[in-house]
Amino acid sequence: MEKVKDKDLQYVIGNLLRWGVWSSMAIALLGGAIYLYRHGQEIVNYPRFEEQDHDMLAILKDIFHGIAAGHGRSLIMLGIILLFATPVMRVVFSLIGFALEKDKLYVVITLIVLTIIFVSIQGGLG
Repeated sequence: MEKVKDKDLQYVIGNLLRWGVWSSMAIALLGGAIYLYRHGQEIVNYPRFEEQDHDMLAILKDIFHGIAAGHGRSLIMLGIILLFATPVMRVVFSLIGFALEKDKLYVVITLIVLTIIFVSIQGGLG
């Protein structure tokens, strides 16, 4: 296997970040357009707030069901989640790159960062 160069890894990660941001923005804009088309004339009741505390899997399930039903709000949520996932994927790609370079110190550091991210996502602060 050919040795991976730092420049190649930086190029892949740069494209990942660029495409992650652009695709999340495009999905959220499409969802916003659909949402405004269907609900643009509704009056929103801001004084009443209902907290919706769900786990991540339930949220993803709701999003994909909503997208299948053509709900713009679900597309907006997918765009936001994709935007949040982009830097996480950057860390995952860095881990793969460091593993290919056989840089054990950075593999361990990146694994610690990934563990912190996933524990935070799953556990939250509340």
